[in-house]
Amino acid sequence: MFKKISQLFSGDPHQRKVDTLRIIVDQINELEPEYEALSNAALAAKTDEFKNRLSKGETLDDLLVEAFANVREASKRTLGQRHYDVQLITGITLHRGEISEMKTGEGKTLAATLPLYLNALAGRGAHLVTVNDYLARRDGRWMGTIYRFLGLSVGILQMASRTEHGRKAFVYDPDKRSPIEEQDQLLMVSRQAAYKAISLMEQIMNLVLITCVIILPKAKQPECSAVIIMPSSMRLTTS
Repeated sequence: MFKKISQLFSGDPHQRKVDTLRIIVDQINELEPEYEALSNAALAAKTDEFKNRLSKGETLDDLLVEAFANVREASKRTLGQRHYDVQLITGITLHRGEISEMKTGEGKTLAATLPLYLNALAGRGAHLVTVNDYLARRDGRWMGTIYRFLGLSVGILQMASRTEHGRKAFVYDPDKRSPIEEQDQLLMVSRQAAYKAISLMEQIMNLVLITCVIILPKAKQPECSAVIIMPSSMRLTTS
């Protein structure tokens, strides 16, 4: 009853929050013509510009508007997909460490590119955790086009119990083609090599996004696959 009375006089708190976020969305949209005018090289060079600005004291929040505009333009050029305002709102929410609910088909995968790119700029990488190996491979390849365009690397971890000897991981490599789905655009590396690269990130990831939440019986423990977005200087190599 108190909640209903409160909403009667103060309005829907969720709507107020969305209205606040729309101010930031409008700022991102205002930059779209400017970023559309940039060459591919200039757009990709924004990544180093953002990193330099971070090193000089700016914060990720300071860069959010420009970084999101950069990702959206890169997506338009590489995938032909433009982030809608609702996806921008989702990206802002996730960057702030809050929960955002989107139904199947509303664009979670594309929305996640925004906070993943932004947080990877800090040099500690970012994790996107999904529910199975196939989705990790699919999304790593699919969205990897955007990250690669902007100078970032994509590593893909697979569930240990479902892979050969529990040691399989991949790096996104668009030049490697194969008729076998598990090998197409994916360079296999050892899981140890993947974690070695992650260890360069000072033992903690800058951002972890979980693409869905599933309620399981207490006796069952889910395993996860992951897509790791890293600065290009931390690309996994096979040695």
